[in-house]
Amino acid sequence: MDDGESSYAGRSVLVTGATGFIGRRLVAALRERGARLRILVRPGSTIPTDWSDVEIVDGDLAANVSLMRACGGIDTVVHAAGFAHADAADTPDFAARHWAVNAEGTFRLLDAAVAAGVGRFVFLSTVKAVGDPGSRCVNENWDAPPETPYGRAKRAAEERVLAMGRERGMHAVNLRLALVYGPGMKANLARLIKAAQRGWFPPLPETGNRRSLVHVDDVVLAVMLAANRAAAGKTYFVTDGRPYSGRELYVTARRAYGLSVPRWTVPANVLYGVAKLMDSALMLAGRRHRKVRATLDKLLGWACYDSRRISAELGYKPAWTLDRYCKIELQGLRE
Repeated sequence: MDDGESSYAGRSVLVTGATGFIGRRLVAALRERGARLRILVRPGSTIPTDWSDVEIVDGDLAANVSLMRACGGIDTVVHAAGFAHADAADTPDFAARHWAVNAEGTFRLLDAAVAAGVGRFVFLSTVKAVGDPGSRCVNENWDAPPETPYGRAKRAAEERVLAMGRERGMHAVNLRLALVYGPGMKANLARLIKAAQRGWFPPLPETGNRRSLVHVDDVVLAVMLAANRAAAGKTYFVTDGRPYSGRELYVTARRAYGLSVPRWTVPANVLYGVAKLMDSALMLAGRRHRKVRATLDKLLGWACYDSRRISAELGYKPAWTLDRYCKIELQGLRE
């Protein structure tokens, strides 16, 4: 896939969140393409020893001086930094942190980018920037308001990104990412794979639900295309084009490790009943967040998003599916 690779040679690019899961893959791709790369990192961050050609600016999204220094002389900003604990307890403290980092931090970076004359700004957002679509797959026309502090902060940042683009003539694009998988992934999907490998998770039933995912390398591809092609003022969902049921996730993880798939399953109502009991026990222990039910919802509930628009408009063609990732990456680790 031609993502305009040659156009990055010598181009000055700033990446925020460069030491994170997605950021590291972005840095690798940009270095391969010959970009003049600068990263904004918090003081004391661990930088890979082979990043000797990467310019490092110490600072964070709350420090205007460091943001101005980071944006000076930059053509393209890829904003991947943020407070990513989407499932953190819905408390005032966490809500305030989401707003401070994901919304206000983005506002400050945009201001610095505009002041420095940055021409292109790609913001890595999330499907959580819109409300729960329920039992359906939705495209970018779905515009329900977000329901969580994380989603509300990201949505506010998206709106400012597009507004700045319109007002200042900047090539500004939002990418709403589905759950990202790949080497180094964390959170619920990684836990499911590990649990399936070790036989800790009961066989999930087929409920017909659909959940969208995207491989980290396809996220990188989407970023490259969004920065280079006629995407200014657009917001896109980014997935691997292949939604999965909870049962498919379980079966794929088991087979990746050469494990048999049990013929029997645990009915969904039984699983939810157990989850309710476990959450009740947690509440008695003073932990009010319904963590077990929430985790089960992420496996058996819906979260389906249609990314055909970015494919049609920018030529995005994801190279990965979870099955391919498990066969290549996880079997390699197992061997």
